[in-house]
Amino acid sequence: MSREFVIGLDIGTTSVKACVFHLNGKLVAEVEKMNTFHYPKQGWVEQDPVEIERAAVVAIKEVMEEASITKDELLTIGFSAAMHSILCVGEDGKAISPALIWADGRSDGQAQRLDEKMGEEVYKKTGTPIHPMTPLNKLLWMKENEYEPYRDAAYYMSVKEYVFYRWFNKRVIDYSMASATGLFNPATLSWEKSLLELTNVEENQLSEIVAPTTIFTEIDERAAAEMGINRDLPFVIGSADGQLANLGIGAILPGEVAVSVGTSGAIRQLTKGVKVSEERETFCYSFTADTAIIGGPTNNGGIALQWAKDLLNFEGSFEALLAEAEKVAPGADGLIFLPYVNGERAPIWNQKAKGSFHGVTLTHKREHFIRAVLEGITFNLYQIGNALERLAGESEKIYVNGGLARSPLWLSMMANVFNAEIYVPESHHSAAWGAAWTGLVGIGKVNSFEEIKENIPMSAPVKPDEQTSKLYKQLYKDYEKLAKDMVKHFN
Repeated sequence: MSREFVIGLDIGTTSVKACVFHLNGKLVAEVEKMNTFHYPKQGWVEQDPVEIERAAVVAIKEVMEEASITKDELLTIGFSAAMHSILCVGEDGKAISPALIWADGRSDGQAQRLDEKMGEEVYKKTGTPIHPMTPLNKLLWMKENEYEPYRDAAYYMSVKEYVFYRWFNKRVIDYSMASATGLFNPATLSWEKSLLELTNVEENQLSEIVAPTTIFTEIDERAAAEMGINRDLPFVIGSADGQLANLGIGAILPGEVAVSVGTSGAIRQLTKGVKVSEERETFCYSFTADTAIIGGPTNNGGIALQWAKDLLNFEGSFEALLAEAEKVAPGADGLIFLPYVNGERAPIWNQKAKGSFHGVTLTHKREHFIRAVLEGITFNLYQIGNALERLAGESEKIYVNGGLARSPLWLSMMANVFNAEIYVPESHHSAAWGAAWTGLVGIGKVNSFEEIKENIPMSAPVKPDEQTSKLYKQLYKDYEKLAKDMVKHFN
């Protein structure tokens, strides 16, 4: 009996990951290559797209070797990628600028002016909140600052598009990545001409928009040889990491919510059609022609814990850091943390937001601050979740993945704050498995996205404690009041 495997390639902000899976979702092997960040000025965050493309080639090569599979046993490779990056590309197909990633805040002024002038109109057309993260605002910054690569560019692309272009010589973008640019109209599944005019970008400078199951073959000979794959192996374009994390964790039906927390975080739900929030608290990004993902991203997940670790000069591991938090009862003896140390997207969409501790006394020790940071991250996710429920209805089942999902303390905290059972997959590579499954749908190996629910190895659910949930319900009221009171100071 022949062996069959599939690869999910996840081009994230922090790293490029290649994961080999059995068709039942069991992880066979994984390889991770870390990405380099560049900070040329305060608020600027860039990455080298050439470095990332090379990392993707090497990751696929090494994961094939790690899994001990042959090129003929590999069925397909599906793609996942982080949203909101943009770079300038020359006529020869080479990058002429670094990639400005989601965390780059240089277009804050452009975002504020656009929001004041036509924020509601743009949001209703695109489903994308006005924020410096989006390529729309980055292009406005490039235009207004006469950015040389912008003036010389033949094309504008995300990192994912750039990788596809280098491998297949085709300029293509899937619905979700197009949606995340802020230049896409999900109602028409096309580029929004009024916004292209605003940025002085021609439609032919952007990529062709295609469905997530679109197949590409005949990869560049050099890349195929280096990866150790057949040139005619079908690559499936896939989607953005948010949509695929929901798919890979099984949160694909009404009422099923996915929470992902790594460096940043998000809470999301798939929905039919396009739904936008009257308060503009959430995003709505397309997935397929008739489905979208709604939710809210936070800038402050694991990055806030890393900040606290550095601030406290804690030299132990993250496991040891979280063990410190277990010494303290829920509520951290009245210490409340607003986790906006990296600005914030949902629910307040304010790049100038600042983190703060409230209620500090002489009796608070290191462990109180660590617990307060962890609780602040979780309360922020809960606040975003409330905004999502107002739009999509009550959550019935909560799935969790990402780096923090490996912490039993945090999973228990999530269960108690949300007062719900928390479902966790055995593998934390949900976006990669979602990408791999999209590949299987694309090549016709499986019949539907929905079938993935039968092929996700899950751990036992984490259940809430009734008394702790009641306590957190009261503590959240204090957090929410403080968060809303502080918004007026973020300017």
